[in-house]
Amino acid sequence: MPTSNASAAWEGKLKEGKGTFKAESGAFSGPFSYGTRFADSKGTNPEELIAAAHAACFSMALSASLEKAGTPVTRVETRASATLEIVDGAPTITKIALVTRGKVPGIDQAAFEKAAEATKQSCPVSKALKGVATITLEAKLV
Repeated sequence: MPTSNASAAWEGKLKEGKGTFKAESGAFSGPFSYGTRFADSKGTNPEELIAAAHAACFSMALSASLEKAGTPVTRVETRASATLEIVDGAPTITKIALVTRGKVPGIDQAAFEKAAEATKQSCPVSKALKGVATITLEAKLV
């Protein structure tokens, strides 16, 4: 299995400084700042990148699980929202909300929810985020 790599750099003081990140593959890169992370400045932040990774991993893992069960998907789309709050004086990801929609011929809503819940426990990014206090899931067939 491959090892994925990314890098980030920060220059300057916390509130006035600036950072950049990039994937080693070259697939994505960008700037981030105090304002994009803790205020309403336009741009990305580490939590948005975590949300993107979780949504991508979850969609792919749910598709694989349903295919293995004999009901391949037509489409699975997942939105992940990572909430950053101050806990005991430190910025902490306190919640991740997953909302997934799937078009899966041959299953009902209950079977889709069951597969999605199992995937919430088993996808590699979900496993990596076990320290997040709350991970919620809403799963619906479309």
